[in-house]
Amino acid sequence: MRFLSIYSHKETNTPPSPEEIGRMQKLVEEGMKAGWLLSTEGCLPSAKGARVRRASGKTTVSDGPFTESKELVGGFAILQANSKQEAIELTKAFLAVAGDGECEIRELYTQQDASRGDTAEQLAEQFTR
Repeated sequence: MRFLSIYSHKETNTPPSPEEIGRMQKLVEEGMKAGWLLSTEGCLPSAKGARVRRASGKTTVSDGPFTESKELVGGFAILQANSKQEAIELTKAFLAVAGDGECEIRELYTQQDASRGDTAEQLAEQFTR
């Protein structure tokens, strides 16, 4: 099973220290080598970003920084785990290195799932179990 872990935290506008970067690089290296970490990326400050919204047929674009937000997405990871509980344990280990923040974990519906030849009803059932 694959899971998306989305990391959110309070933006501090201070770069991570070399020690913090080193600890994160070590965790990423270990996770990739062990096979439970498939992909990960961190986000640059929100001042370099934009939000694009569509509502009632109208699209708006807002440039960062997003000072009105209490927490922002700081990065993501794609995890390979045998269960949701295992993905939770892997995410706890990440937060122990990353520090304060929150991760939302979502099971992914992959191309491999789609290529099994399931009927539309079987595919819809994936979203309700």
